[in-house]
Amino acid sequence: MSSKPEMNDALREHIIAQPDLILEDQDLMRALIAANERAMGGNIVDLRGIAMDRLEARLDRLEDTHRSVIAAAYENLAGTNQVHRAILRMLDPIEFETFLRDLGGEVAHILRVDAVRLVLESVQNDSDPAVRRLGDVLSVAEPGFIKSYLTGTRDVPARQVTLRQIDEGDMRVYGREAPYLRSEACLLLDFGSDRLPGMLAMGAEDPHQFSPQQGTDLLAFFAGVFERTMRRWLS
Repeated sequence: MSSKPEMNDALREHIIAQPDLILEDQDLMRALIAANERAMGGNIVDLRGIAMDRLEARLDRLEDTHRSVIAAAYENLAGTNQVHRAILRMLDPIEFETFLRDLGGEVAHILRVDAVRLVLESVQNDSDPAVRRLGDVLSVAEPGFIKSYLTGTRDVPARQVTLRQIDEGDMRVYGREAPYLRSEACLLLDFGSDRLPGMLAMGAEDPHQFSPQQGTDLLAFFAGVFERTMRRWLS
């Protein structure tokens, strides 16, 4: 007399007719494999079981990678939309003062940064009435300041986009908001031949918002659009 429990005929026929119900159920397959290993005993090496364990581990890693790729794609798409919205807002003003005010207001809000400063090298200084009239967004520095600021006085070429974490912002760039900033993105601006360079600095209180490991393609594109917009004002 057999001691094995008998399977219900209807259930057996249902499984035979639709085996995918079992094969696609990971928890059920694990239970079947575990039962098979117990039935064989501990003295038998089940190579098929070992292979299945390895395939299952590989599948888990592939699923994790798949999720990471999808998350990165969504993040990149969100960043692209964010930069596009900021550029459209930046192109709206027809007066330079409005352009600068929006840069430190709506554009900064869209980009989710806590401070935006446009640094221009000039023989003038911040005490010049024409400069002061343009508000806190514009900072004027002596020639050579931008390269020194970007490279830390090292004798290396300045990158177009510099992302870094900081202990606090530079007062010469960010003014009274400098003590609260913990990371920044600095965009080197080329306004054309016979013109001194500029820099667009974006500061964040979050130390992880900008870091050297991040991609710079979107910010490089933003810098290119900003350069062309500024050339229109400078002309």
